[in-house]
Amino acid sequence: MEEMFGITNWLEQVNDEDVNFVGSVFKLLLSMVLGAMVGLERRHKGQIAGMRTFALISMGATLAMLVSIYIPQEYLGLKNGDPGRIAAQVISGIGFLGAGAIIQMKGSVRGLTTAAGMWMTASIGLAVGAGMYWVAVIASVLIILVLTLLELCEKKLFRGKEQKIVRLKVNYIVTDASPFRQFFTNYHVHISDEFFRYDYTLGTTTINFMVRSQDKTDFIALFDEIHATGNVLSLTLTNEVNN
Repeated sequence: MEEMFGITNWLEQVNDEDVNFVGSVFKLLLSMVLGAMVGLERRHKGQIAGMRTFALISMGATLAMLVSIYIPQEYLGLKNGDPGRIAAQVISGIGFLGAGAIIQMKGSVRGLTTAAGMWMTASIGLAVGAGMYWVAVIASVLIILVLTLLELCEKKLFRGKEQKIVRLKVNYIVTDASPFRQFFTNYHVHISDEFFRYDYTLGTTTINFMVRSQDKTDFIALFDEIHATGNVLSLTLTNEVNN
C-alpha cells in the first residue's frame, strides 16, 4: 500500500504512456490550472469567457486526448494508442465555440483575441493529455505574455492611431453623407470606412464612421459642430476593440 502511494510510484504513473487513473487525474488537474490562468487574464480584460470557460476547454481537450489513447489500448491492444482519431476533432470543434465569442455589431468586431485564446487553450489541453507537460506549461506562459506584454507594446507603438467608431443617428434618410465627411476633414480625422443603416419606418439613418485620428483631436468640438446642423438624434464615440 505504501509503495502504491509512494512518490516514485506516483511519478511513474504520471509519466506512463498507458492511460491510468493517477496519470489521468493529474493531467486533468494540470489542464484545469493552465486553462484557468489564461481565463483569468481574459476575465480581467472584461471578456465574458473567463476562468471557468477556459478551464473547461482545456480539460475537455485533455479528456478527449485521454479517451483517444485509452480506447485503442484497452480494446484493440495497441500500445501507443491512436491519439489523433478523437483528439483531432477538438481543433475543428473548438472553432464553433470560438465563433460564439466573436461579436460583430454595426461594423465593430470584438472577441477575436478571446477566440484565438480558446483555440490555443484547447491545443494546450491536448498537449497535457499527450504527456507534454513542460510544453503545455511554457505555452501557457507564452499566451499570458502575448496577452499582456504585447498589448502594452501595441499601445505604445500605435498610440494615437487606434481606429475609432463614430456612430451618428439623424432623423431623416441621408442621401448624401459628404457634409458629415467634411466635418471630419476639417478636424484632420481620416475616415477609413462607413456603414449605413436606414430605418424607413421611423425615417432615421444611422451612420458608423470608422475613423483614425491623433490623441489631440477635439471630438467634443467636432460633435458640437455636427450637432449644430440639426436633426441629430445621437452621437457616440467608441474604440474598436478586437479582444
